[in-house]
Amino acid sequence: MTLTDKTARAQTESLSFEFDLRHSPEKVWRALTDPALLAEWLLPVVDLKLEPGAAFTFKAQPQPGWDGLVNCRLAEIEDRKKLSYTWVVGDMDTLVTFTLTPTASGTRLSLVHSGFKPDQKQNFAGARYGWKMMGGRLVDLVARIP
Repeated sequence: MTLTDKTARAQTESLSFEFDLRHSPEKVWRALTDPALLAEWLLPVVDLKLEPGAAFTFKAQPQPGWDGLVNCRLAEIEDRKKLSYTWVVGDMDTLVTFTLTPTASGTRLSLVHSGFKPDQKQNFAGARYGWKMMGGRLVDLVARIP
């Protein structure tokens, strides 16, 4: 199982990662949509409803300059294929999209976090670091869930 940062070196508007996972799309989908599993690799989630337009919130520990809240709205959902939601932190309004593609050995999971503005280079770098860290946790989680 690998996590690859596919973001072009000069890119500052969109992050792109690929995970090659030796697990079924159903198992990977559960890790992306089950609140208990999300809390293990991403963040605790409140009010998650898998319906387009539904609002929900990820809650992290507050830090200086951030209340710990990520406000989201489900933009697109295709069962076991695609999940897309807004990711709003303060005045940063971006979009996170997961795409699942079955492979001979399991699932290729694509993660794209897009919509960063030119003056959000620090947010972009922080998101890149965060997704690498959380992506590693996702890889570990899908390996141990039934």
